[in-house]
Amino acid sequence: MISEAIKLLKTKKLMLQGLAFFAFFMVIYTMIDGFNLSYSAMIQQYGLYLVVVNILLNLTMASLSALLLNLSTAMATLKGKESTGSNLSFVSVLFGILTYGCTPCVIAFFASVGIAFSVIALPLAGLPYKLISLLLIIIGILWTLREIRHGQCKVSYSN
Repeated sequence: MISEAIKLLKTKKLMLQGLAFFAFFMVIYTMIDGFNLSYSAMIQQYGLYLVVVNILLNLTMASLSALLLNLSTAMATLKGKESTGSNLSFVSVLFGILTYGCTPCVIAFFASVGIAFSVIALPLAGLPYKLISLLLIIIGILWTLREIRHGQCKVSYSN
């Protein structure tokens, strides 16, 4: 079943869809970085290496998120159902926004529900939380591949 999914990933439709997902996630991840700490401020505070690492992580996460959603689309085409693992790419975006995203927004949001903390105190401009987001995406891909490999096809039973 994996080979069929890979064939579907090579179709023009899914390649264009993957490109659109990649662009969408790159915009989101770049915006989250900018809301947290601009790249120029990050260079001044931590050095160029952290900016390079963040941009490389953004590229990796956007690529893997696009792959995850395309795998989910391929699974839906092959089996007639979506993968539950595909939700983890959106969870990682939400996680990013709530942990190292726009500091005033996050503090106001959590303060409204009774949780107060300072997001700006996160180490390396929130890099550990970005790594956790990457881990969530990888888990989503592995989960989706497992569902493609071991899941059951939609079968209609008639009496």
